[in-house]
Amino acid sequence: MPNLFPSVSNASSPATELGGTSRGQVKFGRSWRFDYGKGDFTTTPTGKIAASADVEAWLEWCKKTLHTERYTYLAYSRSYGQEFEELIPRNLSRRANESEIVRMTTEALKVDPRTYGVGAFSFEWEGERCYFQCEVTNVRGQKSRIDGSVVTG
Repeated sequence: MPNLFPSVSNASSPATELGGTSRGQVKFGRSWRFDYGKGDFTTTPTGKIAASADVEAWLEWCKKTLHTERYTYLAYSRSYGQEFEELIPRNLSRRANESEIVRMTTEALKVDPRTYGVGAFSFEWEGERCYFQCEVTNVRGQKSRIDGSVVTG
């Protein structure tokens, strides 16, 4: 049975801070690339669906998670996706909405064992739509920025 109170060492890399998780223990796998602007899979010049591997596959997973509403599709577990739709009826202030976006985004992305951290959020508002960027860090210590948006009213 896993330890309910794991100890965290004072190591400098995310991989060792996770209680011994190393490159070999977390597999990054492969994924299909998706163009969210077109709403379709990305294809190669020969017409095949483009694939991504390793860190790029993890980033595809992060992007897809932020585009998928939780509890909507039976194909996904109850822990997959985000709950941004819940912000609409709450009528929160912009600052409160930003706080909830940080919480929901972090919660959604940290479900994956490849994700070490989520932070460095930035927000831009256009009417009732909030565009945001955040920095995601994987267990190998590699960082990348991803985008998202939420309609709050």
